[in-house]
Amino acid sequence: MTTTNGKDAAVEFLTVGEGADARGIAMLLEPPAAGNALAHLVWLGGYRSDMTGTKAVELAALAARLGTACVRLDYSGHGASGGAFVDGTISRWLEEALAVIKHAAGTLGTRRVVLVGSSMGGWIALRAVAELARRKDVEVAGLVLIAPAPDFTSELIEPNLTAAERTALAERGQFEEPTPYGPDPNIYTLKLIEDGRANRVLTGVIETDCPVHILQGMADPDVPYAHAVRLMEHLSGDDVVLTMIRDGDHRLSRPQDIAKILEAAEALARGN
Repeated sequence: MTTTNGKDAAVEFLTVGEGADARGIAMLLEPPAAGNALAHLVWLGGYRSDMTGTKAVELAALAARLGTACVRLDYSGHGASGGAFVDGTISRWLEEALAVIKHAAGTLGTRRVVLVGSSMGGWIALRAVAELARRKDVEVAGLVLIAPAPDFTSELIEPNLTAAERTALAERGQFEEPTPYGPDPNIYTLKLIEDGRANRVLTGVIETDCPVHILQGMADPDVPYAHAVRLMEHLSGDDVVLTMIRDGDHRLSRPQDIAKILEAAEALARGN
């Protein structure tokens, strides 16, 4: 099934899951130019973001300039995808990302990818590396992690829960928190938090077997820059770059921020 996203790009839907758990995952798959051998770019968005955000669109434009493919998706409960947001977990959204990458392998010929993960998408990218290495059908040529938030449920949310929030989790299975990024509050579920514990990556050495470039704002109110430093300490490879942006916020969506992100993505796509 296809539709349009209002920007002349075809939105396709991939069914992930079976029976009552089936949900339609919205994708934007932009093919490579004929004969182009660069790694394909895969966008993994953050919590409550979608594939039509500024950084995602700019990444797609970069892929078009380079002549390579770009793969974007909305997790279930996000953007144009089906499924309820409150059913979302890291495991569930990882499953969807891997399903879309597998689909891209069949339709776009995707064999090598650069995973570009923003915030929670950085966590999903780190989990996807391990799963793709195990499956051995798509090679990860590099990671670009933008204000990455691995283990954010156990490291950034759980330690800071108020008594009222703990009560809400116990009694209602979720709590709400105001956000400056929109009128609706963020919703954090007990299901998300419990599943997050099973998907932790900051528990030992993280083996990516590929170059990693982390970009982190030092004025980020949501993910402290110390979190990026800690992540870097867990990465085993020598080819890990951490770029600190002194006045950068969590979104890193200013033109100067995006320029740094695209520079990193292009270098990894080219194998530089």
